[in-house]
Amino acid sequence: MSGRKRAAWRWAGGLLTLVFFAAVVLLLTRQVRSVEWDQVLDTMRRRSVAELLAATLLAMASFALYSCFDLLGRRLTGHALPAGRVMTINFISYVFNLNIGAMVGGVAFRYRLYSRFGLGAEVITQVVAMSMFTNWIGYVLLAGLVFLRPPVSLPGGWLPGAIGLRVLAGTLLAAAAAYPLLCAFGRRRWTFRGRALDVPSGRMAVLQIGMSTLNWMLIAAMLFILLEQKIAFPVVLGSLLVAAMAGVIAHIPAGLGVLEAVFIALLPAWYPRSELLAALLTFRAIYYLLPLALAGLIYLNIELRANKDGRRMARQT
Repeated sequence: MSGRKRAAWRWAGGLLTLVFFAAVVLLLTRQVRSVEWDQVLDTMRRRSVAELLAATLLAMASFALYSCFDLLGRRLTGHALPAGRVMTINFISYVFNLNIGAMVGGVAFRYRLYSRFGLGAEVITQVVAMSMFTNWIGYVLLAGLVFLRPPVSLPGGWLPGAIGLRVLAGTLLAAAAAYPLLCAFGRRRWTFRGRALDVPSGRMAVLQIGMSTLNWMLIAAMLFILLEQKIAFPVVLGSLLVAAMAGVIAHIPAGLGVLEAVFIALLPAWYPRSELLAALLTFRAIYYLLPLALAGLIYLNIELRANKDGRRMARQT
């Protein structure tokens, strides 16, 4: 490639980076403006520092645990990227997954970042699939256990209803039980859309389920703390799990986020709605906005260092 073409590619890459970070700033600004900060601040003033610190520590534990999901893919594929770098990429991807969406955050960011550090598309696909499956296989087990005897009653018109939830619970539990067995005794490699995917061992499958289940419970524990421990933990956990699938199986009132709508519908009527919204907004501030700002800074640093290294290599050639 000629020097002129390399310069053009570097210029285009720098422009795309600027456009991306302008979009990040816009996203942060829009989310900050949409939050009713008077309620959030009022809730924080009424709560002890210990409660807010506990919620923050639970959030940090959740992010730390989720950031280890890609280490399972590293073990499965045998790629040589350092564990700290893998966890950093995992963290950035998860945060943008939460705030932007799975295809952009969970998938596109991993492909971009891992490819920057030399991994091929086949290895990245394996890592992404492993991480995403880890997240949801724990949900499958936990949801099956919770929905078997639902701690909350779904409002009329919310499918699948109590009976449907029990049927769903049995299906989910069967799937969760079958997964490690298939990993232990089934085929070691599957082909999906022309890409080969290796199957983890039975022991790693059990580890996937354990890590994911713990992560979902950490998120629920954070909400439990922010709701001032006035709502039973199984109810909070059940509401969180319903919220995760509510966008597919239930009609969510317009103008509210899925999490807010589900908790308003499912939590006991005696719990003040203003306090509930304030707690959920605080949750979003701690679990969405603050990590988004941090992940944006980390990603910017990675891009700047990569561009600097690219310019240095160009000068050497």
